[in-house]
Amino acid sequence: MRDDAESRSLGPVYAPLVFAVCLLLWLLLAGSLSRDEWIAGGVVAASVTGLFASRLTIFRGFRFRWLAPWYILRYLGGFFVDLVVANAQLALRILNPSLPIRPRIVEVRTGLRSPLGRLLLANSITLTPGTLTVDVQEDRLLVHWVYCPPGSDHASATECIAAATERRLARFLK
Repeated sequence: MRDDAESRSLGPVYAPLVFAVCLLLWLLLAGSLSRDEWIAGGVVAASVTGLFASRLTIFRGFRFRWLAPWYILRYLGGFFVDLVVANAQLALRILNPSLPIRPRIVEVRTGLRSPLGRLLLANSITLTPGTLTVDVQEDRLLVHWVYCPPGSDHASATECIAAATERRLARFLK
């Protein structure tokens, strides 16, 4: 367990990331790129960063690399594709009663070690129709799956539900 001095020293390392995320959220919520919004967003982002950056240790899981923005965009693009495919599959199951529904709680293993990585993986699974993350414990996630193929084990469930998303997340998260 880290002591308080080490926890406080994390603030300066993650301050630019916290500032950038806050400013981006401000601009997205404002819906405008005017000079006044940039100034107001900068003031708010700097205030939030100054007050809370040292407490936001969840960012320790982020891998600072030059290609991190590219990896984040690839994750978002892959997530969007997964979302469209999952919506289509679930819609087919709803509209075609002959397609089987085999709901099960399955265990999915993850190699992501950071709380941020596990959080994003669990939320990505939950946001995808047909799956819902019920619990996260250490390196395993309990997932409610609408259609669990017969004979599925941990490895096959992990591959079907989380493997592709986890690979994309592992490029920029620990």
